[in-house]
Order: sequence, then C-alpha cells, then structure tokens
Amino acid sequence: MATNVHLTPELEHFARACVDSGRFNNISEVVRSALRLLQTNEARYRDFAVMLAEVRGEAARDGVHGAEAIAAEMDAIIDSTRK
Repeated sequence: MATNVHLTPELEHFARACVDSGRFNNISEVVRSALRLLQTNEARYRDFAVMLAEVRGEAARDGVHGAEAIAAEMDAIIDSTRK
C-alpha cells in the first residue's frame, strides 16, 4: 500500500536524523516505528480510561476516603502496636 505522508520541516529533519544515525534504513521505517508507538500509547490510554471508569464506579458505590482520614487511621494502628 502506498501512502504519502507530508511532514513538517522539523519532523522531516528528525526523521532524516534517525536514518542518518543508522538506526533506521529509511524514513518509512521511522514512520512505521512512530505509528507502532502511537498504537501502544493509544492502547494504554484506553486501558487507563477503563480503569479510571472502574475506580470512579467503586468510589461512587463504596465512597472515598481522604488522605487525612487514612493518615489518622494509620497513626492509630501504629499507636496501638506500640502499647
């Protein structure tokens, strides 16, 4: 499949530098690598969004605890073990 991609001058320079470094054989490889990274990031974003929705659901169902309340509970536990 042939696809033309127009890059900004900055991205074109970066892609050529990647090829010049020897890490990639041509700009197409650079673009494919970038797209794979974008795919990975998009999957991570979707996973995070699902996790966040689950956490929000748990918070709505079970309530939330503030940091001060948790710290006070931890202090009480620590104090009870010292006696």
